[in-house]
Amino acid sequence: MDAKEGPSFSADDVEVLEKSLVYQGFFRMYRYRLKHRLIEGGWSKVLTRECFDRGPAVAVLLYDPYKDAVVLVEQFRIGALTSPASPWQLELVAGIVEPGEKPEDVIHREAIEEAGSDVLDIEYICEYYPSPGGSNEKLFLYCGGIDSTGLGGVHGLKEEGEDIWVQVFSRAEAWHILQENYINNAATIIALQWLQMNYQRLQEKWQ
Repeated sequence: MDAKEGPSFSADDVEVLEKSLVYQGFFRMYRYRLKHRLIEGGWSKVLTRECFDRGPAVAVLLYDPYKDAVVLVEQFRIGALTSPASPWQLELVAGIVEPGEKPEDVIHREAIEEAGSDVLDIEYICEYYPSPGGSNEKLFLYCGGIDSTGLGGVHGLKEEGEDIWVQVFSRAEAWHILQENYINNAATIIALQWLQMNYQRLQEKWQ
């Protein structure tokens, strides 16, 4: 079979036999019993799969086209607890999409809460599933035009346990940090690589 001409599947090619909630906390975990169509025809055996349910989220790279600088935030992340480097991650401003919200709403809310920054303009980068093998999270990725003058320090909502260190880097510094493998979360890597290809266009557009 030519991979370029392979079968095209959709959700209609999956039969969910059972869905049960196995954990309810800050997030949820569901267990599925299902089967799906096979590439060479027919159906799979009945499979049991767990899915970490956290829904859609938004991340935004804050970019100052006037100073050619980016704003990144550093905070503790439980998923990196066993990292040989540090469980503190240098990353983008981000937040979960609440019911009734648009991604743009999340960008403006989280930029203020996490970085103390207004976002003057927004450009879409992409959307993707960070870990589709075990989670339904979908991440919407954007670049936000800002004025970084006076930004920095510690931000976040104390009642949510947030302790966020806001840092301003030149674009060249951020690119160097990325190349040195200090940044190891996908959204930040993707956004900085995208910026490296698009910063000149953004400077012309936003200045």
